[in-house]
Amino acid sequence: MGFYFDQTGLNWLIGAGVFILAFLVQGFYFLIFYLRISFYRSKEAERGSGEPVSVVICARDEAGSLEKNLPGILEQDYPDYEVIVVDHASDDNTGEVLESFEKKYKNLRTTRIKRDPKFDHGKKLAMTIGLKAAKHEWVLLTDADCRPASPLWITQMQKHFVSPREIVLGYGGYRRKKGLLDKFIRFDTFFIALQYISFALAGLPYMGVGRNLAYKRSLFFNNKGFASHLKLKSGDDDLFINEVATAENTSVEISHISHTLSEQPGGWSQWIRQKRRHLTTGFHYRRSTQMLLGLELGSRVLFYFSFVFLIVSEPALWLWITAFFTIRLVIQLVVFNLSMKHLNEKKLLLFSPIFDIVIILINIFCVTTNFITKKQRRWR
Repeated sequence: MGFYFDQTGLNWLIGAGVFILAFLVQGFYFLIFYLRISFYRSKEAERGSGEPVSVVICARDEAGSLEKNLPGILEQDYPDYEVIVVDHASDDNTGEVLESFEKKYKNLRTTRIKRDPKFDHGKKLAMTIGLKAAKHEWVLLTDADCRPASPLWITQMQKHFVSPREIVLGYGGYRRKKGLLDKFIRFDTFFIALQYISFALAGLPYMGVGRNLAYKRSLFFNNKGFASHLKLKSGDDDLFINEVATAENTSVEISHISHTLSEQPGGWSQWIRQKRRHLTTGFHYRRSTQMLLGLELGSRVLFYFSFVFLIVSEPALWLWITAFFTIRLVIQLVVFNLSMKHLNEKKLLLFSPIFDIVIILINIFCVTTNFITKKQRRWR
């Protein structure tokens, strides 16, 4: 078959070039970054440092969650730790629930932020108060709707509390439910973790999740805490880590018994609102982090679009085009399968090729909606 350099031929050549380039970039991310989780073994001291730990939780109208999850945190198999719960201007009976727990558990300490109609207390204020109240240098963060996967949660995380480490990134998953939304939420959570954990293992840490994150109290206050992004409602976990994490001071813990499990959002609209909120912080990451994440997302988008374009425009060459697509798919499934086992995410693999595409569309929708909303606020 002969090709002539008319407009159609030129478009095809550009599409083929984009397709091959996107294929190579995707292969780079899967094999150089994402595969690291599959072979990761902790190199930290086997018995840990034995450091005392302060677990800090911020709770706003979380009475039911605290009743369900707090015992699993207060009854950890660890000799020296305290639990600090900041009642973040709750309107429900969170205060009464905490009072009842304080009578039973000596290692529980609580503080309350009273509601002020003139001032919207964000989580960053509550977190700062909790960190100031902490007695110990190492603080371990989680949320009120989270429970540890085992009584050895603190033990596993503190194994990394050795010099020069100042940050430990853990995995915070979601309790499994039935239905499509469950699989979407868990796949999205898995893929976000696949990125931030694998990049950290490659010496490029850029975020953590407040559902399971540890760092030194002095690191927080020496870097002025959330001062640089205090006006943003989100970012109490990822933006701070993005500022202070380095290859030398950051460690990763992903064993199953070190995980935390959270309640899933109540429905599709709640999950979309949550994603929109989380995606607002990405524009405030370090430039290098934005480029790294943007290149991955951009190559994924171009890979799928150029594949469709080539199949439609040159169906006679579908065999080699499909071959490249299949190679990428096989690599993806192998890496996802190994990583899902390490992160204990079950029954997601078969859905992952479809979710990989749909999540792109959801992210584009959320970012676009955030941009439009931001523009509308400026004009008001």
